[in-house]
Amino acid sequence: MNITLNNVDPVNAIIKIEVIKDDYNSEVVKNIKNLRQQASIPGFRKGMAPASLVQKMYGKSVLIDEVNKVVSKNLYNYIQENKLNVLGEPLPNETEQKEIDFDNNEDFEFCFDLGLAPEMKVKLTKKDKLPYYNIKVDEELVNKQIENFKANYGSYSEAENIEGKDLVKGLLIELDENGTAKENGIHIEEAVLMPFYMKNEAEKAKFMGAAKNTVITFNPFEAYEGAQAELASFLKIKKEEVKNYTGNFTFEIREITRYAEAEMNQELFDKVFGEGVVKNEEEFRGKIYEMISQQYAPDCDYKFMLDARALLEKKAGNVEFPDAFLKRWLLASNQDRTEESVEEDYPKILEDLKFHLIKEQIVKDNDLKVDDKDIMEHAKQATRAQFAQYGMANVPDDLLENYAKEMLKKEETVRNLIDRAVEAKLITWLKEHVALEDKEVTVDEFKKFFE
Repeated sequence: MNITLNNVDPVNAIIKIEVIKDDYNSEVVKNIKNLRQQASIPGFRKGMAPASLVQKMYGKSVLIDEVNKVVSKNLYNYIQENKLNVLGEPLPNETEQKEIDFDNNEDFEFCFDLGLAPEMKVKLTKKDKLPYYNIKVDEELVNKQIENFKANYGSYSEAENIEGKDLVKGLLIELDENGTAKENGIHIEEAVLMPFYMKNEAEKAKFMGAAKNTVITFNPFEAYEGAQAELASFLKIKKEEVKNYTGNFTFEIREITRYAEAEMNQELFDKVFGEGVVKNEEEFRGKIYEMISQQYAPDCDYKFMLDARALLEKKAGNVEFPDAFLKRWLLASNQDRTEESVEEDYPKILEDLKFHLIKEQIVKDNDLKVDDKDIMEHAKQATRAQFAQYGMANVPDDLLENYAKEMLKKEETVRNLIDRAVEAKLITWLKEHVALEDKEVTVDEFKKFFE
């Protein structure tokens, strides 16, 4: 086996692999022998067909298969051992490749084109300035979060009369034109409604203030102004059937449930942040301020990375890429792509590739490695953020860890977490190597950056 590399230019190379019989023959002989033992050929007992016949029938396909395995293995080993930073995958060379004759030759030569990543040289100093936008957590945001917590940690109780957003259960009966129970009409023992959300004020008024055991005659179709989704759910019918139920019903109120939001007291503080973590409203508000700030931190880092990208790409300057090779590879690696779509998408692909290589170079040059501890921490952060979306700020560490371990069982999730961990280290490194201009902005001002 002989492998040679010819650098056509800084970003293109041709790799030539010369395969001789000794490189593959032992495996070919072994596989032919195995095939002979396993083959069921008419006229011969299993495993007793002549070796010459098995060779004639399967020899060429086994040869091709083994030669391809040898070439593939040695090609990628060479790339790895010589630390070639290739883009995409090697492609068969279209000009220097000689015709391969498996019928008559024993030695073969394969030529592949390689696209090489350009060298990225980016140097940063404290003379380089980047803005870092901190989202201002004001009283309005804190108050809004407090209201969410009070709503999430409220309690239910039975009531005697309907008020506000009370939930009402009762017996629903469809009436005929004479105002009596309709034969074979709708009859629901535990119908549920919330009068507050009725659209017709006159129908809503029939319920407000009504006591348990009261029987109310009303028109659901008018109450909800013919809204299919609401009526279908309430009457337990299909949406297309709603138009058939425009008459009156009776509703006997059997149960009224009232939801009261939590009060601002120690019980709420303990439910949100854990027992004894905060002891008064001032500490509670401070903890919420800190929590919201942490929730916004990834968004602030994301914006910082966008600004850093512009600086890093400018520092890298114009970079040569193996354009012809990359377009060939893009076309070959995706059957849905056409030459037209590749040409159209190529500028954006190249832009993203350039930034990826810049980041890769910084990570390599500065030994920004991630370990299992980093990956677990990011898994816990992701889990914590998921719980926070449901208003759960006080999640025990052991529960977080168990959820994180479940996440780490998925290969794709692990890859994403590794990328995030590397990105986090890169962001930290960038913050240390440029001059940061801290700027405070409101949520609305921050959103405008992405409009």
